[in-house]
Amino acid sequence: MKKEQYYELLTSVDVMNTLNGGRTEPVVNIKKHDQFREMRVKVPGIDPETIQLEVNDNTVSVFYVRNFVSFDKEVQLPHTVYNQPQPYFIDVTNINAHVEGSELVIQLPFNRLAQGYHKNIPTREE
Repeated sequence: MKKEQYYELLTSVDVMNTLNGGRTEPVVNIKKHDQFREMRVKVPGIDPETIQLEVNDNTVSVFYVRNFVSFDKEVQLPHTVYNQPQPYFIDVTNINAHVEGSELVIQLPFNRLAQGYHKNIPTREE
């Protein structure tokens, strides 16, 4: 890519906030229940069904993709809403999500370590 093309792309990214009505500020609410944490995500102007959820190792990422055209090519730009490693007591293998109204609802279930872990370790042989 030539220098002029980089400049064009950077300019379009900078102008993106003003041409598309400004920046949208996502709303993320996290509430603790007995068996899981619940995360509710709402991004104004974004269909909650297009918000994506990924787990990489123990990190949960919530994002959506916006499409822009630069030099007659479509460019996809991800916007991260939430990107955090999860604590040991969250069962990342059983995270699930669904849409309720205008929000994406993510359930982060607790595992057996949520109640704490105890092990008596002897320091000498008997």
